[in-house]
Amino acid sequence: MDETHAAPTAPTTEPAKIFDAKAFLASLTELPGVYRMLAADGAVLYVGKAKNLKKRVASYFRENLPSPRIAHMVSQIAQIETTVTRTEAEALLLENNLIKSLAPRYNILFRDDKSYPYIVLTRHAYPRLGFFRGNPDRKAQYYGPFPSAGAVRDSIQLLQKMFRLRTCEDSVFANRSRPCLLYQIKRCSAPCVAAITPENYAADMQLAAMFLSGKQQEVIKRLSAAMEAAAMQLAFEQAALYRDQIQALHQVQEKQFVASHKAEDVDIVVAVQQHGQVCVNLAMVRAGRHLGDRPLFPSNAADSTPLDALLAFLRQHYAVHPAPARILVMPLPPAEELEEMLAALAEQAARPVAVQAARHLGQKAWVDMARQNAELAILARNQASAQQEMRLAALQEALALSEPLARIECFDISHTQGESAVASCVVYDANKMLKADYRRFNMRDITPGDDYAAMRQAVQRRYDGVASGEGKAPDLILIDGGKGQVAAASAALADLGLSHLPLLGVAKGEGRKAGLERLIFPESAGRAPLVLGENHPALHLVQEIRDEAHRFALTGHRGQRAKSRKTSTLESLPGIGPARRKALITRFGGLAGVRTASVEQLAETPGISRELAEKIHSALN
Repeated sequence: MDETHAAPTAPTTEPAKIFDAKAFLASLTELPGVYRMLAADGAVLYVGKAKNLKKRVASYFRENLPSPRIAHMVSQIAQIETTVTRTEAEALLLENNLIKSLAPRYNILFRDDKSYPYIVLTRHAYPRLGFFRGNPDRKAQYYGPFPSAGAVRDSIQLLQKMFRLRTCEDSVFANRSRPCLLYQIKRCSAPCVAAITPENYAADMQLAAMFLSGKQQEVIKRLSAAMEAAAMQLAFEQAALYRDQIQALHQVQEKQFVASHKAEDVDIVVAVQQHGQVCVNLAMVRAGRHLGDRPLFPSNAADSTPLDALLAFLRQHYAVHPAPARILVMPLPPAEELEEMLAALAEQAARPVAVQAARHLGQKAWVDMARQNAELAILARNQASAQQEMRLAALQEALALSEPLARIECFDISHTQGESAVASCVVYDANKMLKADYRRFNMRDITPGDDYAAMRQAVQRRYDGVASGEGKAPDLILIDGGKGQVAAASAALADLGLSHLPLLGVAKGEGRKAGLERLIFPESAGRAPLVLGENHPALHLVQEIRDEAHRFALTGHRGQRAKSRKTSTLESLPGIGPARRKALITRFGGLAGVRTASVEQLAETPGISRELAEKIHSALN
């Protein structure tokens, strides 16, 4: 049973008291659980889990702490809350959930919430080979997970080449009258038109399942026997097909130069620190095949060691993703921490999970490749960051701004002839697009198609909180549009008392050609439009942010338009309630029938007067 334990806090009217660690530890339990360290203002500093709460929390209050980072955190503690759990595995799950929801400033945080993709073989009469992302169930066979969607698609193409299984959706499969192009290029056996018998298709599906399970040698043996049997029966065309499949399998084995001879599932987790960056690289081996890797860059890891990042990743990742039987790590955690991790993973997986350093040459090859890819990811990230810094500096210089640029917000309006107008605001900060800060605004009480009014409303709604002291003000505001849109945005900022914020319009150039954009300044700036030229790095940054604002606005507009068009026009007519609407739909078979009905026919419907029938007919036609 869970319980919460917290140290008493002083009233807010008194000065903050020094946290009495000795008194708190004296009352702390030795059961497993999760602890939360809070600052005087209530902000969560750190969340951790422990096999023994008393022992783990006490370790923070000894004289020699492991790092200045931890010492600084401990100096800010005003309160500690604990939650007792029944097992260490429960503590691991709770810790992960709290870290994700609270984002404590001293926790290393991995934002790896995306589900990993799988290959799926359905259980139809003619099973479909496909891509799957989500939680596997028992309705199909799933193979994976894979580190990326690209790895899944590459494997599907390979399986199509070798076993010619269908990949089309059921709706397409059920309505084919002749084979598709995949049959012509020998990537499908066309079960949709019975070009293959159910028995032969089932045999191909079984071989594909064996291949995905790591039984490549067994697949080759079966194909070799089938090829010899076909040759003995003088079915040379069929024998040639088996030969091609065998050759394709041999090519796969040759490419898998780091493949295991065992059909094992292994994760390789390597943490590397270089050039001020910490990267944790996750590589996956499934059924003995190396499927690629995924580099991850944690938040709040500036002063952390690779070991800190590795341990944080293991706790957070395997709290939500299934652990394979073996995890190879570099660096290897100390014995005590490793023992805790093994116990938690084994309890969660309901089976032993080995966490170890590479031992033989094959494992060392995997770890070395993961380490090298982590280093390359750090190099690529730093190069991208340097390029973005250069673009920002070039934009600051071009606009003659006195302060460096960091946060840029861009607005765009999207509608179809005034219908379902949506404004977008996208945010560029810390050298990247910050999607968590994106906002959309559905326009209210404006004349349809009035872009100027829409822009003014969007800017006013976006910065109303900033004007009252809430939220973060941008270093530059971009407006997708010309003088009119810029004037509208400028007026909105003036109403809010934010005229000091730099504002810039991005107007399409002659022929709407990319690279000829004109940068429009507010009238108060007294500057002529600026044309930077298609190769200017500052323009490239502006285009990137502007295009993202356009994409985000267009997506929102399409959603609003689809929603509004799904709503019956009858619902917006005065005098037409649920009963009359039902009577009309029942009599005429739907909205289309109501549209084509005459005034006289509409008036014959129970509850519909002649006057109301004329209004309905006029509104719908």
